[in-house]
This record gives sequence, structure tokens and C-alpha cells, in this order.
Amino acid sequence: MKFTALSNSIFEKSISNYHTTDNVDTPISNPYEVQSIESLLYLKNWIDTVQWHLEDIIRDPHIEPSEALKIKRRIDKSNQERTDLVELIDSYFLDKYKTVKVLPEAKINTESPAWAIDRLSILALKIYHMQQEVDRQDVEEKHHQECLKKLNILLEQRKDLSTAIDELLLDIESGNKYMKVYKQMKMYNDPALNPILYGKK
Repeated sequence: MKFTALSNSIFEKSISNYHTTDNVDTPISNPYEVQSIESLLYLKNWIDTVQWHLEDIIRDPHIEPSEALKIKRRIDKSNQERTDLVELIDSYFLDKYKTVKVLPEAKINTESPAWAIDRLSILALKIYHMQQEVDRQDVEEKHHQECLKKLNILLEQRKDLSTAIDELLLDIESGNKYMKVYKQMKMYNDPALNPILYGKK
């Protein structure tokens, strides 16, 4: 099975499992072996899915400011967890391809495999929620048709992105491309780097 086929199936399972309760406070129940790549992919998408719904909630024009602040802090924490998961997935690929002999003419890609897979996870969410809009019964036909067009574009985008990721992995495996991963080094969550935080000591 191609890696993106595995990823897409896990993302769909995660999204489906989340929507059995459709509650941002539902505890994750990861069905895969701890620290396996399947487990990391499931956790990655679960974080994305919860954050998707937190982003919806915080846009409620009637939300209490104190509640909005709590959710904003939760989204910040989620973004850090998302970044950490991407780096763990890249570590999986670095270990998998560590014995590959890189060809002299090998090139580097604009993004690492895991950051491309991050986009694939978000696409799975867009597709799921656009399908919900297509299936709504309380809207006019115009809304239905517009959402159907968008859904078809998203499906095509997933197909193209999946192909590109699988080709990138083949290129890395064959030595035609090589991985070079940079840690994101986010500063706003670090009390030693965010001047608002270290300025209050």
C-alpha cells in the first residue's frame, strides 16, 4: 500500500471517530500500536480535527471573551502539538531512509514529507466538511451546487497531493532527493524567547 493511501485511510478513520461525539473534549482513543507510524498519523489528524472545531467555536460572534481567550490558548497549545507531531513523523522517515545512498546530483525538496502529509490531513478535514455541506437539506440548490464544485476540486487536490508525496518518497528512497529537516523553533511558546513572557519575570 502506498504511504498516502495508508495516511488517507487513517485520517478518514480519525475524522469519523471524532464525529461520533462531535465534541472537542472527547478523549482520543487511538486504535494503533503506540509510537507506530499509524499511531502518529492518527494522533496528528485527531489534533487537526479538534483544532478545526475549536476554530469554528471561537468565531461565534456571541462567545464570552473569557471563553474565547481559553480557546485561543488551547489553539496555541494545539499548534505546538501539531508541529511536534510533524517533526516526529519526519523522524520516522529520516530513520527509514538513513541507509539510502544519496546520489551526487540529488536535490532537496521545498518541504519535508511530513509537512506535505500535514497538508494531506487538513485536506481530509476540508473534504469531510464540504461533503457535509453538499448533503445538507436545509439549503437552496445553489448552495448545494457551489459546494459540490468545491468538493470535486478538493478531491482532485487530494489526488494530486497524494501522487506528489508518494513520488517524493520514491525519490528519497532511490537517492534522487534527500531529506534535510529543520526544527520549527517556534518562539511564542518559549518563555526564554517570547519577550512578553521573559519580560514579566
